[in-house]
Amino acid sequence: MNPAAPPAAVDDLYRDVSAADLQPLWRLQGLLTEQPTTRAFPHRWPGTTLRSLAGRARDLVPIGGGGDRRVLACANPGLGGAPYATPTLWAAVQALAAGERAPAHRHTPAALRFVLDGAGVWTAVDGDALHMSRGDLVLTPSWTFHEHYNPGERPMTWLDVLDLPIVQFLGAVFYQPGEAAVVDARPARSASEHRFGGGPGLLPQPLDGPVPPAHSPLLAYRWPDTDRALALLLADGADHARVRFTDPTTGRDAMPTLRCEMIRVAAASVTGGSRQTGSQVLTVFSGEGRAVVGGVEFPLEQGDVVAVPSWATLSLSTGPGLDLFCVSDAPVLEGLGLYRRIETDD
Repeated sequence: MNPAAPPAAVDDLYRDVSAADLQPLWRLQGLLTEQPTTRAFPHRWPGTTLRSLAGRARDLVPIGGGGDRRVLACANPGLGGAPYATPTLWAAVQALAAGERAPAHRHTPAALRFVLDGAGVWTAVDGDALHMSRGDLVLTPSWTFHEHYNPGERPMTWLDVLDLPIVQFLGAVFYQPGEAAVVDARPARSASEHRFGGGPGLLPQPLDGPVPPAHSPLLAYRWPDTDRALALLLADGADHARVRFTDPTTGRDAMPTLRCEMIRVAAASVTGGSRQTGSQVLTVFSGEGRAVVGGVEFPLEQGDVVAVPSWATLSLSTGPGLDLFCVSDAPVLEGLGLYRRIETDD
C-alpha cells in the first residue's frame, strides 16, 4: 500500500470495493497452497452401526414417509452438516424390506450400487432388470430411470455412491419421477449382460450404430468375475491386487465421473502408502484389517465405510486378508488434467 496514501481514502476504497461485491487479491490468504487442502476429515462409519440403523429405519419408516428411497447418507463431520462422505462423493446405505418397492425416478447425478450382503433385490435401469447379489456392482448412469424391487422374503441393504456433490456444485442437478407403471421382470440375465457380458475381451459385432453412451453399456459387474480376476493377480505371491471396473467397449472407467475399483490385500500384508488428488470412499466387503488415512488409524471390519480426503496418505494392513470396494472422483480430475498419485514411505 502506498505509504503516502491518506488512511481515510484507503478505508473508503475498501468500503467501496466490498459494496461492489469485490475482494482485493492482495488481502486474501490461502487461495494458493503448497498442496491440496480440504475441509473433509478422514472418517470411518462402522458397518455394525450402518446395518443396525438401516434395519431400524426399515422397520420404522415406510418408503414414502419422507421420500421414495430409504437411505442413510454418510455425513463427513468436517463438511458442516452436508450429507456427503467427501466434498465430491455421496455414500449411503439403502434398505429395502421384503416385498417392498422403491419407485422409478431419474436424476442427472450418476449412481452405483454395491451389494455387501444378501440377494433377492432387483434394480431396473431404463427397463432393463438386473438382479443384485453379494459382491455385485450395478450401475444407474446419469439420467436413466431406475427403480428397486424386492420380490423375496428377506430384507436387503446395499451401498449407494453418487457424484451428487459434483453435479450440485456445477449447477446441473435435474430430477424427474417415473411413470406409474413399474417393472416387475426377473430375467435370468439382463439385456446389458446378454449383449456385453460375454467375457474378457469378447465384444459383440458390429458395434456401429447410435452414438455410444458416456457410461459403460454393461450395467452389472458380477462378483464371481471380480473374485477370479483378483485371485489370478495374487497367484504369483503378490501382497495385494487392484482391478478397475471399465467400459468393455472403450477401456475407460465404467462411469465418466466415478472410478470403481476392487482391492484385495493378502493375509498378513501391509501395503505401501499412497496419495492422490481427489477423494475416495472405501467399503470393506470382507475380511479384517487396518487403514491409516492421513495419519489417523482405523480398524476395518465387514461393512465399514471410510472417507479418504484429497492428498491424504492411505495405507492398509491385514490379518486374515481384506477385500475393499473403492470409489473415487479420479475420472473428473483426469479430465481436468489435475490428477496426481504418488507412492509414499508412510
